[in-house]
Amino acid sequence: MDYDIVAITDCVVANVRPEALLATMEAHPSIAKALWWQSLIVEAVLREWIVNLALRRSDERLAHLLCELMVRLERVGLVKGSTYELPLTQQDLGDTLGLTSIHVNRSLRELREAGLVTVKGGKVFVHDIERLKRFAGFDDAYLHLSGDGHLERWKQSNPAIIE
Repeated sequence: MDYDIVAITDCVVANVRPEALLATMEAHPSIAKALWWQSLIVEAVLREWIVNLALRRSDERLAHLLCELMVRLERVGLVKGSTYELPLTQQDLGDTLGLTSIHVNRSLRELREAGLVTVKGGKVFVHDIERLKRFAGFDDAYLHLSGDGHLERWKQSNPAIIE
């Protein structure tokens, strides 16, 4: 890999030998399709983040990240009401968003003063998710979390490719 992955919280890591993965994919084509589909989603996320870093102001970048985290965490049951844990420092957020920690601090203050979110004690309190999404220009379609709807539409427009 040409990059590092760092865990901020406890996690389990497994090494899978390439030959074992290939054998599994040959024996179970649905796993191969799932991995292919996942690579398409990763590319969609990459495109969204290029837009995020290139075109959005610092407060919009931060709001977009907070929306994405909420949608992803909500999907796995880690959002309570409109609150979720955020075990990141302002430096971590800055590194993620291409901002200094000073800009992150200023952006957090602006979002709080606008009544959109409060970040305190390692938690994010979202006051109005729809306003936050509008402010950030956030549309979660690029995450493809709505089930097979996106895949079904793609299959219909590409019938010769997918069985």
